[in-house]
Amino acid sequence: MIALSGIVVRNSLILVEYITQARNEGMPFQEALLQAGTARMRPVLLTAGTTLPGNLVITLDPVFSGLTIAIIFGILTSTVVTLFVVPAIYYLVYATPEQN
Repeated sequence: MIALSGIVVRNSLILVEYITQARNEGMPFQEALLQAGTARMRPVLLTAGTTLPGNLVITLDPVFSGLTIAIIFGILTSTVVTLFVVPAIYYLVYATPEQN
């Protein structure tokens, strides 16, 4: 659980930092959101893509299979949260009426 939360927090922080830097450089708000999503999609998917096969092997173990299944679904959920929910929440929190 600690490793999984570390992956989620790291990916989300890097995404938000990327958005903030793009906005500080003068990029329009929605363009910064889209640019950050496209730039960070590959690293997020690679992290999930390398962690999933590594955990699939552990599902064969009768002791750790439950933990592994939880990690696999956690990684899938965290990938969706990082790529879609975090930018949506950022938009809802920081968007001004002029940017809509």
